[in-house]
Amino acid sequence: MFSGSRLKELRMEKQYSQSELANLLRINRASYNKWESGKSVPNQKNLSALARILDVPTTYFESEYKIVNTYLQLSTENQGKVDEYAEGLLQEQESHDNVIPLFAVEVLSDVSLSAGLGESLFDEYETETVYAEEEQYGYDIAAWIKGDSMEPIYLDGEVALIRASGFDYDGAVYALSWNDSVYIKKLYREENGFRMVSLNDNYPDKWIPYEDNPRIVGLVVSHFMPVIGV
Repeated sequence: MFSGSRLKELRMEKQYSQSELANLLRINRASYNKWESGKSVPNQKNLSALARILDVPTTYFESEYKIVNTYLQLSTENQGKVDEYAEGLLQEQESHDNVIPLFAVEVLSDVSLSAGLGESLFDEYETETVYAEEEQYGYDIAAWIKGDSMEPIYLDGEVALIRASGFDYDGAVYALSWNDSVYIKKLYREENGFRMVSLNDNYPDKWIPYEDNPRIVGLVVSHFMPVIGV
């Protein structure tokens, strides 16, 4: 997993400021700051650029790098001792009834699926890690839900899990991109366009003509509220 603290330590060692690195990467400083603070992680393009600028392999920024690197330098005998000790710690941890397993999900940090009136897309698609109480399957994209137009089923602050697809059938809930915004709505295909329908009766239907080139991001296959305080 990407480690913002390792990035910060290396940046300071190389005597770069956050602004200087952000300029070299051609991003704004606020986006860079999110990496070091752990609020998001760089995409593959920016990760490769970071590694090139700071003259390290991309794996350097993984939180496990130091542990793995140290382990590989141990003798076979000492590696066995580490394995035995780690296994004992794991068994001790699992023996506590109050330990609840959590499952990591990478969520687009700068893209919200509007369950309201619409939110603009951002240029940089970074991700942030959130945790679910159940393991999630069968999706390609995870994004935040913002707004209350799809309540009481899809709540503001939840994460929507989307399977990339085209239009399958009327009345399903899709993520749809239209006029630089992304929506989560029930869709109905009509002769000259899509009709977007909210679950909250306080929101009117929206009509989207095909000539506007709306793009279906995918089918919303699940949703969950992230675990707070992890």
